[in-house]
Amino acid sequence: MKAARPQYASKLDFVVVEDFTQIGVFDSVMDGIDAVIHVASPFFYDTTNNEQELILPAINGVKSILSASAKPESKVQRLVMTSSFASVIDPSSTPELGFTYTAADWNPLTYEEAIDPKSDSVTAYRGSKKFAELAAWEFVKEHNTKFDLVTLCPPMVFGPVVHPVPTVEQLNESNMMLWSVAAGADPLPATRVPGWIDARDLAEVHVQALLTPEAGGKRFVAASPEPFSYDYAADIIRDGFEWAKETVTTNYKMGEKPSASYGIDGETVARELGVKYRPFKETVVDLVGQIRALAA
Repeated sequence: MKAARPQYASKLDFVVVEDFTQIGVFDSVMDGIDAVIHVASPFFYDTTNNEQELILPAINGVKSILSASAKPESKVQRLVMTSSFASVIDPSSTPELGFTYTAADWNPLTYEEAIDPKSDSVTAYRGSKKFAELAAWEFVKEHNTKFDLVTLCPPMVFGPVVHPVPTVEQLNESNMMLWSVAAGADPLPATRVPGWIDARDLAEVHVQALLTPEAGGKRFVAASPEPFSYDYAADIIRDGFEWAKETVTTNYKMGEKPSASYGIDGETVARELGVKYRPFKETVVDLVGQIRALAA
């Protein structure tokens, strides 16, 4: 990371935390820190124990960083936490026409449902994000912390990566799904939700959530107002890259712009934090161009 950004090398330090779910592991590295952005949470599809592999690590990771931030000697003033739209959406319901999800909404999933061995990994992931976020809000309230909390709930996150990725296989899940369209996936991945945000825009949201005094104590949904679909991504990739005309499947309804059966309130965070959203086309072209070079 430092070699890739020599202009920032003197301002960037790394500390290896072997297991961030253990209370106390952050205590020794909090000296002089006055703000925290907590983004870590595990997710993978191939799980055998939802509670042990996804849910408890997410909850305990939150408790660990919050506990360190709440120490009497801590100088932390604000903690920004990456939650997820998975903690907002109710996937079991069909919203009425014109309905818009906002930061006031919570996924009604119960803990028992999330840890049920019969529940798939996507359901467990939704539970992990919901209960980790709830744990954060409960901690701040119960401990009357000196720092305030901001939580961000993005849906799908796509966009070029800035950290070194040696191989395509090491891409994160959402970018891997988008790249699979370019690589010839047939059928195309299912679009579980129409909401998304560019990784660069989400990074800016995190920074502004840290710096904007009025954001303290708030929960935001961070999402582009433009819906997406993998069908639309396939159109963009085929039109944007000559080589993709030979790889992208034609086994879908081409030329259809995506539509959404419900809205997602990304306007509030954009207005209050002064963030602008990139168009989906820019995100797709930037990511696919980058990964194509990596795969070559």
